[in-house]
Amino acid sequence: MKIAVVTDDGMIISQHFGRAQYYAVATVEDNRIVSIEMREKMGHADFGKEDHSASSDPRGHGFDAGAQSRHARMLDAVSDCQVLITRGMGTGAYESIRAASIRPIVTDVVTIMEAVRAYLDGTLVDHTERLD
Repeated sequence: MKIAVVTDDGMIISQHFGRAQYYAVATVEDNRIVSIEMREKMGHADFGKEDHSASSDPRGHGFDAGAQSRHARMLDAVSDCQVLITRGMGTGAYESIRAASIRPIVTDVVTIMEAVRAYLDGTLVDHTERLD
């Protein structure tokens, strides 16, 4: 199993999926972390020249076709992961991650290792009330 965590420094979980620079990807075997690798992550800065005009989608920001395409490109680097952990994201991104068959989790845990261990222990809470 592989668990992706958004980060800017490899230790702390980023507060927002779209703004994070990297993924820390933990490989888990027999409920143990056997390795962690850093992967480059596309983010908001990579899409600065694309049209971000207001969405006409009734569900709101992040659900229009352009946003969904950007989310999909952000997920390319972790398409082999089953879980993605962040401390915040928009509802559109959350739903894009689910549509990619990756389980998104919005946590209040700050460090990567603590969050991955909590996930493996079955105690990591998905705080969907933190979606913006």
